[in-house]
Amino acid sequence: MSAIRRVLMSVTDKTGLLDFARGLAAQGAELISTGGTARMLREGGLSVKDVSEVTGFPEMLDGRVKTIHPRVAGGILARRDHPEHMAALAEHGIPAIDMVVVNLYDFARVAAKKDAPLEELIENIDIGGPTMIRAAAKNWQDVAVVTDAADYPALLAELASSAGALSRDTLWRLAKKAFALTARYDAAITARLASIECADGVFSEVEAALPSVLALAVPRKQELRYGENPHQAAALYASGSTGVANGAQLHGKELSYNNLVDLDAAWQLVCEFDGPAAAIIKHTNPCGCAEQNSLVEAYLKAYEADTISAFGGVLAFNREVDEATAAEVSKLFVEAIAAPSFSPSASALLTQKKNLRLVQVSGAAADPFVVKSISGGFLAQSPDIRKTTRETCSVKTSRQPTEEEWRALEFGWKVVKHVKSNAIVYARAGQLISAGAGQMSRLDSARFGAAKAILPLKGCVAASDAFFPFPDGLETCAAQGATAVIQPGGSVKDEEVIAAANRLGVAMVFTGVRHFRH
Repeated sequence: MSAIRRVLMSVTDKTGLLDFARGLAAQGAELISTGGTARMLREGGLSVKDVSEVTGFPEMLDGRVKTIHPRVAGGILARRDHPEHMAALAEHGIPAIDMVVVNLYDFARVAAKKDAPLEELIENIDIGGPTMIRAAAKNWQDVAVVTDAADYPALLAELASSAGALSRDTLWRLAKKAFALTARYDAAITARLASIECADGVFSEVEAALPSVLALAVPRKQELRYGENPHQAAALYASGSTGVANGAQLHGKELSYNNLVDLDAAWQLVCEFDGPAAAIIKHTNPCGCAEQNSLVEAYLKAYEADTISAFGGVLAFNREVDEATAAEVSKLFVEAIAAPSFSPSASALLTQKKNLRLVQVSGAAADPFVVKSISGGFLAQSPDIRKTTRETCSVKTSRQPTEEEWRALEFGWKVVKHVKSNAIVYARAGQLISAGAGQMSRLDSARFGAAKAILPLKGCVAASDAFFPFPDGLETCAAQGATAVIQPGGSVKDEEVIAAANRLGVAMVFTGVRHFRH
């Protein structure tokens, strides 16, 4: 492209803009701008032409119409190598625009507010910004489209070293980035408005609404060394600002695909608990989990459930990791740890292990929907976040659970949701004893969980992620020492299962909620 002589600037996020504009002006570029952007540039001592001087038309409709005009669009879209385009600009006195610096109304910030009025959402949908961005990106050979303040310094450096011009490589990169931005922007609008219904002229929020069009425009955060296996390519894409995908790696080797999957499983599990909790994960299944009075107690209880599988595992904590917890964790080889924070003394201990990955994670809120790819398409569902309490459960046996059993059942029910189906969990109050995960029959899961147990099972409880189709699964749990069982219910043989529980003296609770995990 030729040297940049005319720049149109209109931004919401003004970070770094003044220095960028000064650098452009110093290289001889004319600045055109709108509203608050123009005001800031003038206050910074720069000469700026209002866009209304270019269009010959004032801003109107409370700022809704500023840059939507043929004299702006023409100056951006005209191909410099098409004589008829340039003749049209000359005929109508339209100045060619060589660079467009635009970012958009912060719709995502407003959309994140659950109580945001529809009118506020609508007014924060940018119209002129995406129009200019797409126009400039379409004419990428002749117009630089700048949508990210992080690019300002590098662009100034390239302009200074290239007589005020940018390379085709840079222009193409900027154009792709611009189209990705507008795609994400439209996807955010689509997703948020999908949760609002209008019936008989009355608007209402719809819980966990699934969009009619699934717009997955999520930016790539980083490339990964490989996927689940070395021959598979992989990358991390991050939306929003919370969760494992947006966590900050504080120390250690580069995170792998499998690390991230396991960290997410561990983080989601510990976020189930209000008290100090720890989880140890292997291949997305918990081999240890506990909720205790202190974090170090929680870790030790989680670890003692399966000291063999814990080796090389991934850990998560729902509290700041303190020195006492770090000292115990340091005795074990683990791949990665996720936590809200690490105390200075804990960090000093853990960072002595140069390969141990420490990830600071915030936010326990579930995504609005869960997406899974299948051949030829995607499946989407609302997240499995339904809460179960004693009040929502029903005791089906003649014997009621004791208070100690209730606490163990509540704990086990939170854990079993995070175990691959078919899942049977053996637990005590605040401690996972063993998990039977991923078996093709529920009976095998009950047997496998018991066979893996290191700690005594006598007096524990059992949790099942789905109903017992026959009494044999419950009978197996009871034979291993379980005195109470929690399950969804719903089998055609529920009465036989209840009769077996009564015969064995086992207290049994139905939740009415299934927790399959595939």
